[in-house]
Amino acid sequence: MSRERIRARIEEIGIVPAIRVPSAADALFAAKAISDCGIPIAEVTMTVPGAVEVISELARTRPELTVGAGTIIDVPTAVRCLDAGAQFLTSPGLDMRIVEFAAQHDVVVLPGALTPSEIMAAWTAGADFVKVFPCSVLGGAGYIRALKSPFPSIPLIASGGVTQGNVADFILAGAVGVGIGRDLINPEAVQRRQVDWIRELAGRFLQFVNAARSRRLA
Repeated sequence: MSRERIRARIEEIGIVPAIRVPSAADALFAAKAISDCGIPIAEVTMTVPGAVEVISELARTRPELTVGAGTIIDVPTAVRCLDAGAQFLTSPGLDMRIVEFAAQHDVVVLPGALTPSEIMAAWTAGADFVKVFPCSVLGGAGYIRALKSPFPSIPLIASGGVTQGNVADFILAGAVGVGIGRDLINPEAVQRRQVDWIRELAGRFLQFVNAARSRRLA
């Protein structure tokens, strides 16, 4: 899948599920469940044991899934993930070397940024989206709204503290999408292998995002 199509899929769905679970088996289950539940995107974080192998397995066996690598903190890790089949890269903070590496290899990248200066730097360096993280601790949706005033054309992904109760607020504030972890990929649901539980959560988040988008366009 091309960089343009991956970027379009992330923007279309508007949800980037962050898989942060205690085992490779849990990660594989979570990625499959979330894809089967209508969100064909999975960010496998490097905190998962055997994360690179998980990415490789998903890339090989789930062609319908857009699989990415999350919590990338250095270029060597980005190289390993890309070699394993990752289709996008995300980082918790702004490391220009990671953004530049992704741009050089024509890979979708969502660097973490928090301040206006970091957002400007990330976008200028070639980021596809800028992940505002941790968003909730700096005012949540209000912070996104404040950032969209000077940066109306920069696609922001709100991440960190996104819940069922506030996801619509982030979209209404101008975020093009949201990053969601345990509030979507519930640890107990994963442990019990309860796909229906994850399907219910996925359906709710998709409904909230789509309804907020409709209100924003009205």
